[in-house]
Amino acid sequence: MRLNTLRPAPGSKRPRLRVGRGASAGQGKTCGRGTKGQRARKGGYHKVGFEGGQMPLQRRMPKVGFRSAMKEKPRRGTPFRAGQGRGRTGGSRGAAEGGCRAAGHRACQVVLSGALTRAVTLKGVAVTKGARAAIEAAGGKIEA
Repeated sequence: MRLNTLRPAPGSKRPRLRVGRGASAGQGKTCGRGTKGQRARKGGYHKVGFEGGQMPLQRRMPKVGFRSAMKEKPRRGTPFRAGQGRGRTGGSRGAAEGGCRAAGHRACQVVLSGALTRAVTLKGVAVTKGARAAIEAAGGKIEA
């Protein structure tokens, strides 16, 4: 193989289309630009998204803020009951006894309902004043 014998693969390069050379050439008269209008003219430039002066679609739509997909979002939905309550999934354990994690929540709010039977440690959840007092009275603790 020699450098002066290298050629593109057959069929990979198409010949340049010569427009405006008559009807028999295949691209006569309007030269593939359609009929009249800004895009048919020589130098008929317009920006991407330009709609002829009409307010473009991207400016007609309302602006929305930025929401990071990386940010951890605590979900506050149905409150979980400390003590006798049932979780959102219908489990028998309350949030303070592991029901919050069992319900599949990354974060939840614990409210007081009934009495606690054992000491628990909660981490990264919102706790009401009454639930906090009941958890601490049972010997548990709440970590940030």
